[in-house]
Amino acid sequence: MVNVAILGFGTVGSGVAELLTKNGAHIDEKVETPVRLKYILDVRDFPDSPFGNKIVHDFSVIEKDPELDIVVETIGGTSVALDFTTRALCAGKSVVSSNKELVATHGYELIQLAAQEGVSYLFEASVGGGIPILRPLSQCLAANELTEICGILNGTTNYILTRMIHAGLSFDAALAEAQANGYAEKDPTADIEGQDSCRKICILGAIAFGRHIYPDQVPTEGITHVTLADVAYADSCGKKIKLLGRAIRQPDGRVCAYVAPHLLDAANPLAGVEDVFNAITVKGDAIGDVMFYGRGAGKLPTASAVVADVMDAARHIRSRKRMEWGPGGDDVTQSPDGLVCPWYVRARGTADGAHAAFGDVSCLARAGAPCEEVAFLTPPMTRAALNEAMGTLTPETVLRVLV
Repeated sequence: MVNVAILGFGTVGSGVAELLTKNGAHIDEKVETPVRLKYILDVRDFPDSPFGNKIVHDFSVIEKDPELDIVVETIGGTSVALDFTTRALCAGKSVVSSNKELVATHGYELIQLAAQEGVSYLFEASVGGGIPILRPLSQCLAANELTEICGILNGTTNYILTRMIHAGLSFDAALAEAQANGYAEKDPTADIEGQDSCRKICILGAIAFGRHIYPDQVPTEGITHVTLADVAYADSCGKKIKLLGRAIRQPDGRVCAYVAPHLLDAANPLAGVEDVFNAITVKGDAIGDVMFYGRGAGKLPTASAVVADVMDAARHIRSRKRMEWGPGGDDVTQSPDGLVCPWYVRARGTADGAHAAFGDVSCLARAGAPCEEVAFLTPPMTRAALNEAMGTLTPETVLRVLV
């Protein structure tokens, strides 16, 4: 028998408990041994829950139980979660996590600790919720030399942009609706400022390119400055605005990773990803382009990925399941400022000023635009060249155009 403890009985933790119980017979058959939920750690009591009798408040009960094999960490953050994860691994217990902040910040050291202790540290649910992406990257696509990962990695921002595009809601109104529907937290900063996507592209980049990428190495820009004017201008040239995380392998082996809003051509598969859905595209030298799509968050979709890792860890309870990469460092990443691409610019100025500053630009139009506003697409150039050419124009919004 394999015994499991869940740390945190919130949305994801309760989903894991539900799935382990509801699909227990199926899980046992697949693993070929019974998998049983023994403890749930939380500061609260849940007397009305069917799992109320499994609640404990002291982590040492889990840590010191010799019959406890797997710890599921759904607490979030990097303080208590790091302490409990480290102690669980040192106690010889495998750990399964949905905590993207912890993996992005401390993944390399926790992977090394798991290897040292002969146990597994797995975190499929840390990226893409229920979308299977980390295991395919590390196993199914392992024969490929991967060159780029690009994706819509946050359902909250994608929902907001979708509502701005299709319903004409302002950013503030779309955010309020997302909060009312439970898609956005009361404090949505990590989502709308791109921090959540940043953590996820760090993990994807580390698996794809073999070295740890830290969040502070990834320039990150959110969607708070995107307006309905930008949505209208994008639509006028057949494009949509999406928040993307990208990691691109450079010829010298370094990785250019960043998060920013982009204009995507309507024919791009990512442009059709709407609502709270996520999608990730991967480029490999043998496979070409592949895309992973699905619900990037939610109670049961995320629990699905967590429980799959629990099953994997249970199968390898006597032989560690590997998910690893090399150490980080200053030599791992490269600034995205050197990337060459067209840019979307909305500024105070005139079309003549835009042509004088940039040469051959594609000017855009929208209904109701003020006479002092100009919007256009530049020729392909670096950010430095863009900044230098701006001249007398005063930029309001500047977005990359994905080509």
